[in-house]
Amino acid sequence: MEMTQYLDIFIEESKEHLQSINQQALLLEKSPGELSIVNEIFRSAHTLKGMSATMGYEDLANLTHCMENVLDAIRNNKLEVSSSVLDVLFASLDHLEAMVVEISEGGSGKRDVTDTVKELEALEKGEITQTIQAESKKEAGSLQDYDQYEKQIIIQSKEQGFHAYELSISLREDCILKAARVYMVFEVIEQIGEIIKTLPAVDMLETEQFGTHFTLSILTKESAENVKERILKVSEIDAVEVIDIKADQLNISSNSENEENKNNKLEHQEVSPQPVKNGEAQQASNTSSSGKTIRVNIERLDQLMNLFEELVIDRGRLEEISKSLKSLELNETVERMSRVSGDLQNIILTMRMVPVEQVFNRFPRMIRGLAKDLGKKVNLEIVGAETELDRTVIDEIGDPLVHLLRNSIDHGIENPEVRSSKGKNETGTIYLRAFHSGNHVFIEIQDDGAGINKQKVLRKAIENGILTKEMSENLTDKQCFELLFASGFSTADVVSDISGRGVGLDVVKNKIESLGGSIAVDSTEGSGTIFSIQLPLTLSIMSVMLVEISREKYAIPLSSIIETAIIRQEDILSAHNQKVIDFRGKVVPLVNMKDIFEVPGSTESNLHVPVVVVRKGDKMAALVVDSFIGQQEIVLKSLGQYLTSVFAISGATILGDGQVALILDCNALIK
Repeated sequence: MEMTQYLDIFIEESKEHLQSINQQALLLEKSPGELSIVNEIFRSAHTLKGMSATMGYEDLANLTHCMENVLDAIRNNKLEVSSSVLDVLFASLDHLEAMVVEISEGGSGKRDVTDTVKELEALEKGEITQTIQAESKKEAGSLQDYDQYEKQIIIQSKEQGFHAYELSISLREDCILKAARVYMVFEVIEQIGEIIKTLPAVDMLETEQFGTHFTLSILTKESAENVKERILKVSEIDAVEVIDIKADQLNISSNSENEENKNNKLEHQEVSPQPVKNGEAQQASNTSSSGKTIRVNIERLDQLMNLFEELVIDRGRLEEISKSLKSLELNETVERMSRVSGDLQNIILTMRMVPVEQVFNRFPRMIRGLAKDLGKKVNLEIVGAETELDRTVIDEIGDPLVHLLRNSIDHGIENPEVRSSKGKNETGTIYLRAFHSGNHVFIEIQDDGAGINKQKVLRKAIENGILTKEMSENLTDKQCFELLFASGFSTADVVSDISGRGVGLDVVKNKIESLGGSIAVDSTEGSGTIFSIQLPLTLSIMSVMLVEISREKYAIPLSSIIETAIIRQEDILSAHNQKVIDFRGKVVPLVNMKDIFEVPGSTESNLHVPVVVVRKGDKMAALVVDSFIGQQEIVLKSLGQYLTSVFAISGATILGDGQVALILDCNALIK
């Protein structure tokens, strides 16, 4: 039976079941006696096992079967839920996720899980064993599984004078930022050679879904000793083992692998009918609940969005034509088309919306692991996970949130002893909230930890030359906290990878601003800190105010505009060689757009000056324009790779009359 047609469904459903098991296992840790949670995990594991066996992924099915036995022992009160039991279950889940990722990348899904299976069997028999890192016992001389393409690369490279090594690298047990260490090792290797394979996969290394051990296969002209010496210079690397990959070993493993795959294929052709029936029975039972949803490839949605963007441009062109022709029938038709295309736009944008829980769901495991490593007690409360965001924003927001959560747990939440001495609950709480407000989504990360020490921040800022002592005396709390986002700023006394609130926050801020969003921080010393992120619902279609400067048209995003106004020449003042206006009791700098973009045209001063007041956080600016055209919905188009560094321009759009209007980046202007 041909299984490739079901592969995409298998991968998607496997990821869903693994995510469900992860979430339920975290709940089980909080409520160890709740058998309904165990039953839920058991059901997901059983389904995953059946699917894997049907598709012929034996390693996946066997490991899930061993997990099932442990869960069955818990259900029958033969085994108590403890931290060590859950650690083994989570290690098993890491292996299962790695296998599914490998399958999705076209691999065989095979993986050495001997140690984890032994631990699961020991738990099933009631033997009390120490949790062993499954990946840390890689025997000397053993090789990873290489596909035919990788083997060919290694053999050809060896013929050209390169060495092929397999590096078994172990991190220190107390290493906190494992992903950073992996990145540093990658950088060292890329200076002397090329990485051809990693175990676990790169995305799992980046998200720290591994123990303290990982394996790399590299090609280099350096000696084994030199490679080992270079990697050991990276801090928190505990040990490095270098194994020379021999060409004859690859040939042998290739033949045996092909033979094994052939046998597996024959074997599964014979036994496949029975599991398929079970799978069909299960599918039939789920028809009532999932019959009204279908899976759509994301590329099709992107294609649909691109076609609709072209339709929006043509709609604007039709509106322009109908105005000029002044035909009643044409006007009515165009108005109806505008209403229908508006409804269509809402439906397409809704289709692209994805719940933020897709990002939020990976944080509880991360928080659990980090809290355990740091010896802290932390509870993560997630609110508003059903809030929806555009898929393009969802793809980009994960890393900034990881950084902010790490900051909260590592530098916000105090140790249990310190919290007790302050009269706080030993268990700290981090709140992760998401909610809609207008055309924006807000994400908040709040902790009930130590808060930000204002004096320490100011002292460090003065030491780093960011501001003078005189300037620091007049800063408000909010202005002081904004210093955390300065490049390279740190409040830590000892420099380390996570060296205090502010490390890397400039990167977080830049990332969020590149998405058209903003970030703010507020804190009460002794009570906690809150980071608030504001993001646009979508990045592809936006509402703008069209303005004219000489004969050129520009678009200013409505999300950045406070209001438009027409001011008199005599209301324009000067301060420190800068023209300013008094806007509702605040001094706002005046920015002449003709000067910024060097627009040709007369510079004669009129009695009345149209301005658009825009903001970025607490900062404001009044942009001087020649005239307002009006509000319009436009399609954001990039300027292409040749115009990536144009100042204060985020993109362009095609208007209804065929003209191109540049879209202003108000953040860059105010900066």
